Amino acid sequence: MPAAPIARDPEEAARRLRAGQLVALPTETVYGLGANALNPTAVAGIFAAKHRPHFDPLILHQADTDRTLDCARSVPRQARQLAEACWPGPLTLVLPRRADIPDLVTAGLDTVALRVPDHPLTLSVLQAVDFPVAAPSANPFGFVSPTTAAHVAEQLGQRIDYILDGGPCRVGVESTIVAFMGERVVVLRKGGTPVEQLEQLLGHPVEVRTQSSSRPRAPGMLSSHYSPGIQLSIRAGAPVQGGSRERAVVCFGPDRPGGPHTFNLSPTGSLEEAAQRLFGVLRQLAAGGYPVAEVELVPDHGLGQAINDRLRRAAAPPA
Repeated sequence: MPAAPIARDPEEAARRLRAGQLVALPTETVYGLGANALNPTAVAGIFAAKHRPHFDPLILHQADTDRTLDCARSVPRQARQLAEACWPGPLTLVLPRRADIPDLVTAGLDTVALRVPDHPLTLSVLQAVDFPVAAPSANPFGFVSPTTAAHVAEQLGQRIDYILDGGPCRVGVESTIVAFMGERVVVLRKGGTPVEQLEQLLGHPVEVRTQSSSRPRAPGMLSSHYSPGIQLSIRAGAPVQGGSRERAVVCFGPDRPGGPHTFNLSPTGSLEEAAQRLFGVLRQLAAGGYPVAEVELVPDHGLGQAINDRLRRAAAPPA
């Protein structure tokens, strides 16, 4: 298969989606690998291109809140409250599925994951098609998520049909995923919408349940994920020294060691910058051929919870 063209043409991306093709789409979080969610053959192509296990459900994307919630059989009050406050944006809601959503999309579950992405090019594409678009991250399953069109081309360029180039992703980590169990609101994956923001919007605490599962209710719940292909060693505190060819260092904030083998997620201590740079730094570690990298966790609040979640999963041994 020839390499997928890379361009900034949302009309062409929409045309290819209508034709059942696989299109990489930019979002504010990471690049997604999109297909017509109501076309099981197209959806099967996502799993084949990513080598993704069929037990892992996909997220459906649409252009506005009403169309997106129409994919659900019912919408709890708190789900609608969060949708109206946070969409478009890095929040995914898990709701009872509509009958015509294929089993392949939901991994046979009775729920479906839904969101409205916050990127103008992809919103143009979604407005131009009359179906929801299934779109997990546009990378081989279990590896580092892409935050530029070049990342997609590097890992999937020979397996997909088109890459819509929307520039670097401004958030840089995947969406937060939330499910609803009666009056309980449960976070299944920490992400671009901080837990504290959800609690402020709802006016009460939420439950966090992001443990691994052999049959996950949402993407990103497996204990080993986001692998850069090298060994990561998590430190509880700051690295004691700079990196070397034998041991790279990933750190955060001012007054950290420098040098060519040290990668600071944010020298100014910005969690937003660290999230934007996270997956790019993991790719640099892999490209550098380091046998191991020592990794400092970031402050565990706001976006820091999502960053630390990705770092711990990247460091976990394969299941």
